[in-house]
Amino acid sequence: MPELPKYDGTSYPQEYITTYTTAVKGNDLYPHEIESVLLKIFGDTLTRGALTWYSLLLEHSIDSFKMLVDSFIKAHAGARKVQARIADIFNIAQGESKILRRFVSRFQKKRMLLPVVPDEWAAEAFTKGLNPRSLDASRKLKESLLEFQETTWADVHNRYESKIIEDDLVGFPSSAKGQEKNKEKVKDDVDSNRRVSRGRFLPYE
Repeated sequence: MPELPKYDGTSYPQEYITTYTTAVKGNDLYPHEIESVLLKIFGDTLTRGALTWYSLLLEHSIDSFKMLVDSFIKAHAGARKVQARIADIFNIAQGESKILRRFVSRFQKKRMLLPVVPDEWAAEAFTKGLNPRSLDASRKLKESLLEFQETTWADVHNRYESKIIEDDLVGFPSSAKGQEKNKEKVKDDVDSNRRVSRGRFLPYE
C-alpha cells in the first residue's frame, strides 16, 4: 500500500473514500481480495476523531465495505457543511462606497459567526475582499497587504490600525469643519472598537 494521509474527520468523507479505494485497488489484487483488504486496513488509515468513531463501531456490525462506507459518510457528513460555511468568508466584500473601517468591523463580525476559520484564510479573504476602487485607504491597505503577505488576521488588523487608520477619512465632507467633526467621530469609533474588541484578534487555539 502507498502511504496515505490519515483522515481525521474534518474534510469531505466522499473524497477520502475515493482516494482510499483507488490506492487499495492499485495493488494488483485479485478481484475477490479487494473487499477483504478494503475492510481490514481501513481503520489503519484513520486518526483523531475518525479513529474514535471507528473504534466505537459495534463488533460484527459491518458486513461489507459498502456498509462501512455508508456509516462513515453519515458520521462525517457534518465536515462537508462546516467546510462550506468556512468558505463563506471569501464572499465578504467591500462595496464601492463603503468606509474602510466599517468593512473591517463587518468582516470581523461575520468571521466570528463562522466555524473556526484558519488564520491564513481570514487574512487572504480580507485582502481579496478589499475594493481598491472604493477609497484611497482601501487601495493603500490592499497594496500593503499584498506586498508583505500577512498570514494572520491579527497582523492584518494591526496593519490597518498602525498604517491606514489616519487615512480612513477619505469620502467625508471637504470643509475643514466637517473633516474635524468626522475625524473626532472616527477617533471615538476607533477607541470604542479597541476597547470592545481587545483580544478578539488573537489567533484561534
